[in-house]
This record gives sequence, C-alpha cells and structure tokens, in this order.
Amino acid sequence: MGETPNFLRPFVLTPRECHREREANVDWYVPEGGQPRPAVVVVHGGPLPPDLEPGPRDWPVYRGYGNLLASLGLVAAVVEHRLGVVAAPDGRVVDYPLAARDVASAVNRVRADPRVDAERTALWFFSGGGLLSSPWLRERPAWLRAVALTYPLLAPLPGWRVDPVFDPAAAIGGTGAPVPPLLLTRVGRERDEVAGTVTAFLRAADDSGVPVEVLDVPDGQHGFDMLDHTEQSRGAVEQAATWVAGRLAR
Repeated sequence: MGETPNFLRPFVLTPRECHREREANVDWYVPEGGQPRPAVVVVHGGPLPPDLEPGPRDWPVYRGYGNLLASLGLVAAVVEHRLGVVAAPDGRVVDYPLAARDVASAVNRVRADPRVDAERTALWFFSGGGLLSSPWLRERPAWLRAVALTYPLLAPLPGWRVDPVFDPAAAIGGTGAPVPPLLLTRVGRERDEVAGTVTAFLRAADDSGVPVEVLDVPDGQHGFDMLDHTEQSRGAVEQAATWVAGRLAR
C-alpha cells in the first residue's frame, strides 16, 4: 500500500458527526431543529484532475468543516465544482468560468432551501478556489454576510491562462455596496508564489480602504488543517469558524 495522499489525511479537529445529505454537487450538513438557519457555502480548491477519486466532498477536511459548522448551529453546504485545466500551446487554461457557474448554481439552491435563512449566507473559499470569490466580492449582494479565505490563491499562478474577471484584488476595488466582512487565514510556511498573491491582495484592500481580518498561522503550511495536527492549527480552524458564525448571527 502506498502513502496516504495529503487530501485524505484527517481533519485537525474531531467535531461531532452530523447527518450528511448528498444532492447533485452539494453535500448538506444540517443541524437538528426546524427553524431556518444561516448557511455557509464551502468552496474547495483546485484545479483538480477530472477523474480524481474520491472527490473533495469525501475528503476528511471538508467533511470536518461541514460537521464543525453544523455543530455551531449553521447549515453547511460543501460544493463540488469542476475547476479543471485544459492544455493549450500558450499555457494551461484553468476553467474558472465553469467552476464559478457550478458555485453560483449551488448558492442559489442553498438559499432557496426552506431550512436556510436566505438573508444570512457566508461563502468560504479554500486554496485555488480563492479566485472564485471574485464575482461575489464584485457584486456584494446584501445577503452575503461574510467571505472567508483559507490559505487562498488570489491571482493566477505563472503559466496559467485565466479569464481576467477572476481577480479578487480588482473586485474589492470596485464601487457600490460595501465589501462584506473578510477573513483571510494566512500560513507562515506558504509557497512563495501563493504568498505573493496574498500580499498583493492585502495591499489592494488597504489601497481601497477595505478592511480584512487576517488570521495568521505562523507555523502552518498550505493545507495546515489536514497536515499540521498542532494546537496552533486547531485554534486557527476554531477561530475561523467562530468568526464566520459571528458574522451570521442576527
């Protein structure tokens, strides 16, 4: 037997297991009780191979986040999207438009569900899914109460061809409604090319007067919530989840 892939390593916390429902490309984690509850839509990273098994909804880390959020009284919806790569002569085309449509469709279904308080929804993006925050940071619907970004990629990597609309730094610089509260979980052992996109995003936010709460995990690496089983990691995950829950409170 080979070594366990990183994405199948256990979540750093052990929240109580909640009943999980699978519907289309969404896994639901719904707390007990009949009243509509705020919802958190969890958006995984990428790009990923199209035939990867198991898919992100079955990874321990995303099941862990679903259970953790449900334990805080929130509906968690873990979305599986099709962020893939198409080889091209002049670079790797990363299909963010397709993934964005998958996420938008899931968000609409989540908000329409009678178990959800549609006016209290948060979006939580991870890793390469960070670029998928762009449309929401640009449009800023009133029901979007918070956006969380965990070890995010916030600009294309070298050699990637990405539709320029997927630029979180430009999205927060637009005019209109205020940008929703932002939490960025940053790891101290991040890869240089990813860390540079985070620095540029924070600089753009500062230039635009957009506040961003930064949660630092000094000893953490990309994927710390499944790779670094330390008190620092556990505390950071708990703090981020509590921050999201607080922004969704009445």
